[in-house]
Amino acid sequence: MSKPLNRRQFLESAASGVASVSLLGVTSAQAQTPTGAAAFNIPALAEGQRFDPALVVETARTLAQRPLIPLTATDLPEGYATLPFDQFSGIRAQPGGLIWSGENRGFTVEPLHRGYVFANPVSLFTVEDDVVRRVAFDRGKFDYGRVTPPPANVDLQFSGMRIATGLERPFEVAIFQGATFFRSLARGQNLGALSRALILRPGETRGEEIPFFRAFWIERPSPASGALVIHALLDSESLAGALRMTLRPGDVTLIDVEMTLFARQALEHIGFGCTMGTFLSGPQSRRTFDDIRPAVHEISGIQMLSGKGEWIYRPVSNPATLQVSSFMDENPKGFGLVQRERDPAAFLDDDQRFELRPSVWMEPLGDWGQGSVQLIEIPSDSDINDNVIMYWRPRQPLAAGSETTIAYRQAWCWQPPERPPLAVATRVRQGRGTQGRRRRFMVDFTGDKLADAGIVASTRANITSQPGAIHNVRIWPFPERKLMRVGFEVDPGTDNLCELRLVLQAGGQPVSETWLNRWTW
Repeated sequence: MSKPLNRRQFLESAASGVASVSLLGVTSAQAQTPTGAAAFNIPALAEGQRFDPALVVETARTLAQRPLIPLTATDLPEGYATLPFDQFSGIRAQPGGLIWSGENRGFTVEPLHRGYVFANPVSLFTVEDDVVRRVAFDRGKFDYGRVTPPPANVDLQFSGMRIATGLERPFEVAIFQGATFFRSLARGQNLGALSRALILRPGETRGEEIPFFRAFWIERPSPASGALVIHALLDSESLAGALRMTLRPGDVTLIDVEMTLFARQALEHIGFGCTMGTFLSGPQSRRTFDDIRPAVHEISGIQMLSGKGEWIYRPVSNPATLQVSSFMDENPKGFGLVQRERDPAAFLDDDQRFELRPSVWMEPLGDWGQGSVQLIEIPSDSDINDNVIMYWRPRQPLAAGSETTIAYRQAWCWQPPERPPLAVATRVRQGRGTQGRRRRFMVDFTGDKLADAGIVASTRANITSQPGAIHNVRIWPFPERKLMRVGFEVDPGTDNLCELRLVLQAGGQPVSETWLNRWTW
């Protein structure tokens, strides 16, 4: 079971509207405001035209040369914008409404209805034999459950799409819905973390800018391909862009993303490879809740492989105040939000099954230059809030009129495909120290190297705190369990924030990944 979509997350994107686009002739601000299908008009990529991926890029380039025309969707039937989540989620396409149903192509696509916080129309097209085919809205292809169907003569378009894969036992593998949000998972997992194709100005006082998908062109897969290619057009006040996404589901589901952006105006704060997830409570976090579950989180930390080859792990938390962390790097080799806790007993939640939520790993393709992995931790009191946000922020801003290309491979997995050849931090606990304002930490490291008696005997814990002082360091080796436990206390003095760093070393070489943590008093 996946968590219900959080209305607060999408209200701003729902309000950002869509714009009228025409590549033949000029869109006039004085013209009648279009809604529904009329709000999107690109003749070169419309029904019956020969498809060329370059046309999506050219469309984005043309869009960026014109100002965004905001439009609030007004064509939804009465009551659809305020539907409760349970009623909205009950609107599903009937079997005959699934794209490629019964064709044994390895994939089916379910068009998603508009309503709830998903008010903006999205155009769906397929590409079959290199020809564009529009997916027309037909209320007769939906089961409305407890919701009154819309009038028969309206074209509502869609709010997104849900993708399933497999022939004998198909499973849901991805969903694209709202702004530029999408989710995926590996075989056997539950939906969890949320990805964003692009994030603009998050956490800034002037407010975040929310880009949105205008349209998707989905290439009909050949039966044996095992891959689904999706082209998308995104738009926003500051830029327009074209994406090509190649989805390969399996025990590890891969999504290759190629994105070309055209800046309407200068943009200093932009994020690529953005992932969001939920962390409410756990043994590493100070905040506790009156909850029957011992831990509530779908991700446990952020993992990074720096450009210099250092493996880093930073547990996340649910802070009392907003926290923003920056990890400076150049040409990173990988980063992601990961769920390391896979024991059901850690959560005791038979509905949410947090132990089955995916880790999401980003592998940059090509040189990304200088920048930083950004981590935003937002205070939350509910397990439906995606309160942890991670993304790459390039140091170089986007200049007005510039063109930028970026590519990465995204793995939705049980653990990242590329793993440290070192011991990893598998459990973190914290509590009151022995005196004053001290805080005590216990960090467990697990790995094959910790079964080697020679390595264990020479291993030392290198621990620092900036600011603050480290006290009472102790190591408990358990070579029969391939585990080493490190205990220590940190004294912040008069400060209220400490950045902790811990790595196990033997002979001056790392035996473990580098464990980082920020602690606030």
